[in-house]
Amino acid sequence: MTDDNFRLGAMLMIATSFVFAMQDGISRHLAGEYNVYMVVMIRYWFFAAFVMAVAARKGGGLRAAVKTRYPAIQIFRGILLAAEICVMVTAFTILGLVESHAVFTCYPLLVAALSGPVLGEKVGWRRWTAIGVGFLGVLVILEPGFRVFSPAALIPLIAALMFALYGLLTRYVARGDRSAVSFFWTGISGAVVMTAVGLFHWEPMTGGDWVWMAVLCCTAATGHWLMIRALEVAEASAIQPFAYLQLVFASALGMVVFGEVLEPNVAVGAGIVVAAGLFTLWRARKAEAA
Repeated sequence: MTDDNFRLGAMLMIATSFVFAMQDGISRHLAGEYNVYMVVMIRYWFFAAFVMAVAARKGGGLRAAVKTRYPAIQIFRGILLAAEICVMVTAFTILGLVESHAVFTCYPLLVAALSGPVLGEKVGWRRWTAIGVGFLGVLVILEPGFRVFSPAALIPLIAALMFALYGLLTRYVARGDRSAVSFFWTGISGAVVMTAVGLFHWEPMTGGDWVWMAVLCCTAATGHWLMIRALEVAEASAIQPFAYLQLVFASALGMVVFGEVLEPNVAVGAGIVVAAGLFTLWRARKAEAA
């Protein structure tokens, strides 16, 4: 990988993080006014159309995108991601963007912790130490024992666990399926299950909020396109640390637009989690190089 590729990949990943943060802010607004399932369903309709368009342009078209060695796992992955999005958007409406993202940032640590039992990968003592330190950071954010603990604080943690499992299953199916196949099944499976659920929760929307919904759909497609381009030009392990900027962008949006407050314990805890996550990524990259 050349320096030029790394710079381009880093800029694309930063742009991806920014677009996804804006997407989270719009989701927070719409889910505060309408049913979460309906909002996610409409978003998935656009996402499904996007993945079909991407698949049609690649070699073999839609027929090649449908062929998978792991149909059951691919379908489960898609449903799991759709469910995780619903859980995380719910967290935005209850806890806000700042605290939700601060807790959710621990998902790379969950990936590392679960990579052994799920994928059979070896996790050394250094990474286990980093995982433990990272979860101390989560405890700093949640402050159990120092205030009346709210069960709602566990919602983004559940979303992080779901997203980590989704990521591990994505790595598992990559052993036999191309990334285009996994991308196709992610969009289609999620759209089918969200339609089955979301139609029962339909609510009329105002004209202004339909504009926001259109922007939400566009940010979803743009974010995925930027992420695909970033991973095409640079190694995932090299540019993954820039994904943590989504926490910064989303927190800034939460404070400026929604009037949220960055509590000291959230800032300190998020810093610990991010530092532990970066160390885990660094150790994983060294292991791959070895």
